[in-house]
Amino acid sequence: MKKKSPFTTSNVVLSLIAIALIIIPFVSDSRTMLILLTQIFIFGILAMSYDLLLGFTGIVSFGHAMFFGLGAYSTAIILNMYENTMLIFIASIVVGMVLSAFLSFFVGLLTLRLKSHYYAMLTLAISGLILVVVEKWRTVTKGNDGFTFRAPDIFRDRMMFYLFVLACLIITFIICKRFVSAPLGRVLIAVRENEQRTASLGYKTLHYKVIASVLAGIIASISGSLYAVSLRFVNTSVMSMDITLDALLMTIIGGVGTLVGPLIGATVIEFAQHYLSGLARDYPIFERWIIIFGIIYILAVIFFPRGIVGTFMQKYGEWKMKRTVNMLTPPSSNIHSFAEDERGEVK
Repeated sequence: MKKKSPFTTSNVVLSLIAIALIIIPFVSDSRTMLILLTQIFIFGILAMSYDLLLGFTGIVSFGHAMFFGLGAYSTAIILNMYENTMLIFIASIVVGMVLSAFLSFFVGLLTLRLKSHYYAMLTLAISGLILVVVEKWRTVTKGNDGFTFRAPDIFRDRMMFYLFVLACLIITFIICKRFVSAPLGRVLIAVRENEQRTASLGYKTLHYKVIASVLAGIIASISGSLYAVSLRFVNTSVMSMDITLDALLMTIIGGVGTLVGPLIGATVIEFAQHYLSGLARDYPIFERWIIIFGIIYILAVIFFPRGIVGTFMQKYGEWKMKRTVNMLTPPSSNIHSFAEDERGEVK
């Protein structure tokens, strides 16, 4: 079997984009743009983790923020208790990943036997329970007030933190891409399309869904750790429903089941929030910018029902199919000439 070449058009384009993002901080001195792009990368990681559930497994979760918050609190508490060195920071990320893996495994076993909205509502209930625990455990989490902490000294330079988050994004994307392209990922897609038929083929669908849930939880915790360090502050807002809704909307707007789509969705939403809130300071009409933001969501769903990337891929596929058909179909004049030759009317 011929091995697929890694130098495909999509891989080349993505590599060029990655190189351009690496170069940006060396050619631009805009601190605002650097911070904005860093936030896009962080929420892009979160949206990719949600896409593993929604796009490749067909699971809708309303409690995804609990893994994001678990990573954020793990990093914040450990950096607050110990020295703010790079080694401690990496250790805090690992702790958040391990805790999220255990929690997602436990939640997956409890809830993934349920179907449709029952699963979504139960994950929302468990997320609410975790949020209450964080609010009441004030000796550690400081409750709703939250607390500040010191990030590693190397991240005092925003460019270094930008490059670190970008590296995390690239590594996460490669891991997710390999995961969904592997046989295990193909089974998850089969589960999304028809779980009963997949089970009838002998696959234990619950096991595969739990694996996807654990991986999505681990990746979400990484984004939470990075988010906490970007703010140098953490409170219960990192476990709010808004975080889950942001991840859901980024995935839907960008394109469900594409991995690249959530990154584009994160870019669109973060840029829209930044510039609309900025316009509100100068123009009174934009003071209710959240309404305009809602209109953007509605228009995106109407004109891009499969998301930006999904709609583009659909249109490209239709164009490619039409072009192939036109190339295989001979001109009408040649058809008539051939028919006349067959009847002997034309020598």
